[in-house]
Amino acid sequence: MTSLAPLVEVRDVHKRFPVGGGLFGRARAWVHAVDGVSLTIHQGETLGLVGESGCGKSTLGRLILRLLEPTAGEVLFDGRSLLALSARELRAMRREMQIVFQDPYGSLNPRMRVASIVGEGLAIHRLGTRRERRARVDELLALVGLPPDAADRYPHEFSGGQRQRIGIARALAVRPRFIVADEAVSALDVSIQAQILNLLHDLQRQLGLTLLFIAHDLRVVEHMSDRVAIMYLGRIVECGPREEIYRNPRHPYTRTLLSAVPVPDPRRRKQRMVLGGDLPSPVRPPPGCAFHPRCGHALDVCRRDIPPLETGRGGHAVACHVFPAERVSAADG
Repeated sequence: MTSLAPLVEVRDVHKRFPVGGGLFGRARAWVHAVDGVSLTIHQGETLGLVGESGCGKSTLGRLILRLLEPTAGEVLFDGRSLLALSARELRAMRREMQIVFQDPYGSLNPRMRVASIVGEGLAIHRLGTRRERRARVDELLALVGLPPDAADRYPHEFSGGQRQRIGIARALAVRPRFIVADEAVSALDVSIQAQILNLLHDLQRQLGLTLLFIAHDLRVVEHMSDRVAIMYLGRIVECGPREEIYRNPRHPYTRTLLSAVPVPDPRRRKQRMVLGGDLPSPVRPPPGCAFHPRCGHALDVCRRDIPPLETGRGGHAVACHVFPAERVSAADG
């Protein structure tokens, strides 16, 4: 059950990375990784963030956690600006926000036993005695479906799915309210993906967690999310309730993504929409709507003006000049 109060608010956030080094160490160009994103995530909900590789979705997740500093904009957690926090205040706030990384192999220290990996956050925040921390580790391992003897083993002794369970246990150790799952299943086999997705779904309901679920697989996002945001070249182009996005996609990019989702029934063939060209360079994004070079519906206004993200009926927001958000009629009101 989600609350109406936003737990996370992102306000016009930008992130640019320097490219190369020119005279006197100045950047020769800038990568526009995140380009004016605004969104909210409500307490207890799962927001799915979808887009092709390089669109900026992982960067946005790290900006929300302040693992990266934004170039401009503001991020609020439970009404408090993360950018205004001192180092001590931010450290305390880390207990409220955690991340599950994409790579279950590279995200765990191979020199540490699982008990130390999972309990590291407890030790850093000085939560409980050593005996209480070990009891908490055993509780977490059971919660994510690992045997008690896993605590005394090293990461290399586990499969990819088991390592991701360890990563989830580590994220839950300090009892956070908000978790960013950054492509948490993309490196796993399909059968293992289903197990980890079901685990995350059960934990979200059991613990009342708020999730930002980052992925590029729309089938996975449909299973996990309450709302879905579609990202393209650093911008949110469509956002709304899951049922509305999948039933009534408005933006041409969203329609293209959904047309590529495989259907398990061979009798139900879908009309596949194929994009022309490649994802434009974030170093030199095109003027106007960033999607217009690949869009078959583009008008002159699309090539000239950036479409604002406007919210219409049912909280369905779209950034498109050609297919804007559907407005609420007088009869609906």
